[in-house]
Amino acid sequence: MKLLIAVIQDKDSNRLSNALIKEGFRATKLASTGGFLRAGNTTFLIGIEDDRVQSALDVIRANCKVRDQLVTPVSPVSGAADSYIPFPVEVQVGGAAVFVLPVERFEHF
Repeated sequence: MKLLIAVIQDKDSNRLSNALIKEGFRATKLASTGGFLRAGNTTFLIGIEDDRVQSALDVIRANCKVRDQLVTPVSPVSGAADSYIPFPVEVQVGGAAVFVLPVERFEHF
């Protein structure tokens, strides 16, 4: 058994949730926040049998797309903030960061 931890952008959350349900995967959704852009993310916890891991990864890959987005950097915490002029920067957002962990024991009550 494995535990998949998938961190995705909020924009992909509903689409992924619906796709997982359609394919018969059960997941727990948690609200989370990214450290770099301080933007909303959703973290999915998916307990799954070893032989279904690739199928779950395929569903995640198909529903979580990378896209470009203009963001304005956060002003520096220290230093001369009055001389700091934020210019929008194009960054890639979206996609998914997925961790696959072994599960030693699983109990369901």
